[in-house]
Amino acid sequence: MFDAVFGVHAGLQHTTADELRSVWRRIEDLGYGWISVWDHFYGATGHPDDAACLEAVAMHAALACSTERVRVGSLVYSIGYRHPAVLAKAITAIDQLSGGRADMGIGAGWAQIEYAAYGIPFPDVRTRMDQLEEGIQCLRGLLHDEVTSFEGRWFTLDHARNEPRPIQDRLPIWIGGGGEKRTLRIAAQYADGWNVPFISPEQFAHKNRVLDEHCERVGRDPSEIKRAINTGLAWTEASLQQQFGAIAEFVRPGVLTGSDQQVIDTIGAYVESGADQVNIALRAPFDLEAIDRLSTTLGLERA
Repeated sequence: MFDAVFGVHAGLQHTTADELRSVWRRIEDLGYGWISVWDHFYGATGHPDDAACLEAVAMHAALACSTERVRVGSLVYSIGYRHPAVLAKAITAIDQLSGGRADMGIGAGWAQIEYAAYGIPFPDVRTRMDQLEEGIQCLRGLLHDEVTSFEGRWFTLDHARNEPRPIQDRLPIWIGGGGEKRTLRIAAQYADGWNVPFISPEQFAHKNRVLDEHCERVGRDPSEIKRAINTGLAWTEASLQQQFGAIAEFVRPGVLTGSDQQVIDTIGAYVESGADQVNIALRAPFDLEAIDRLSTTLGLERA
């Protein structure tokens, strides 16, 4: 129906490892081609007592071991939580665990409540963007090259080797975020993919054009960068409110909702706007009937 990949971005909050393994296998059986995890220490509400959230690297590895066919990704790791060399080693192991199906994403980080709770420095946005720009260069070298040297303000590598190597010759690295001045420029220069959540097809088209403009300025072929949108899925208004609560109005522009045909039309608008991939953002309590219905609507090939 569409020349695009369909996936599910599964949150790690208010769930268990056993439940996630069951959910991941069900998503794969329904014919989706991608499953990703997020990188948070607290839940998405921003409340200081909402801390029921599983750690991302461990669950990324569990995802790799619990599935057989889907791409297994992360959208996205925070550069402030782990040194890029440590992260490169972890993702390499996950690629081996998955048989060469791993993708990784990296972003500047934003959930200040987590940084504060764990005593992790939370610098200003310019500094975090500088760290992101240095970090992705370190990751590219370690994941794509045999030997990497890098000297920056925040990270330094001295003839660093990442061995054993990933199974993939070029393990895909995604940049997450919608900032048009820095984030999209960094994506244009260094990333294999770009992902943004909960924006309308019109906003997605605009940011795609900005990304293309950055590609032109840095001499990059825009077709080399995959484009993905994370959307919600709420067949009814009640479902939207149940899933997102206080942030329902904020995410509404990026939620698939309405009849089967309305959902198909919205997906078509995203694809027409440049999306190579559409991921459904799913969080506990997981509504597997909703993604089952979408799988049927899309005509995905089930196991």
